[in-house]
Amino acid sequence: MSEGFKRVPNLVLQDVAPFSLGIKSKGDIMSVVIARNTRIPMKKTKVYNTTFDYQVSVPINVYEGERAKASDNNLLGSFDLSGLPSAPRGHPFEVCFAIDENGILIVSANEKSTGSMNGITITNNKERLSSQEIEEMIREAEGYRFKDEKFLRKANVMNALDEWVYKLRNAVKNKDVKLKLSSEVTDQINSAITKTTNLLVRNQQSEIDVLENHLKELESVFQHIIRKFV
Repeated sequence: MSEGFKRVPNLVLQDVAPFSLGIKSKGDIMSVVIARNTRIPMKKTKVYNTTFDYQVSVPINVYEGERAKASDNNLLGSFDLSGLPSAPRGHPFEVCFAIDENGILIVSANEKSTGSMNGITITNNKERLSSQEIEEMIREAEGYRFKDEKFLRKANVMNALDEWVYKLRNAVKNKDVKLKLSSEVTDQINSAITKTTNLLVRNQQSEIDVLENHLKELESVFQHIIRKFV
């Protein structure tokens, strides 16, 4: 071996995840658990929450890809986590992604209080993309960057509006709060809830700036209730 080659340090080539791996979350958002180019093997767990009151089952849809919208990525598989406790929305459960040195992906979900568990194993030859398809999808994701940023901005504000509607509805249902509210304030809150609900229904037609401005109004209404009546 020549002197030039002798001076080259020993390099260890490590495999990496060619695509981001994650699940579909509220609003069709791609919630990444293992990011693209993460060294493998890798195991990572993320906490999620139920999105409806008394939700006893949640669908877990597993995707790979770089697009902000989950459904624009490659669906690898899906399963349901059932047997959740009947509780108000926001109840936590965990989703774990484990990928080994052979690229085999195991996705599992569990809810601690009940011990409910389920999962799926995805091998390299099951629904996975070829190297050429991976390169094409990465190039495509770059071309859609502006569109994806706009989608994510709107999806996040829609989720935030929905959360504020939920909080306001619960606030006016609370007996202690209800006794302190004047009919005028109650009407104001119900009007804000109705307006927001209509915006959420017409989400495709609603401009992002309109939604973001309304979100600020809702936050102001809620903070007013907290300061004055709670």
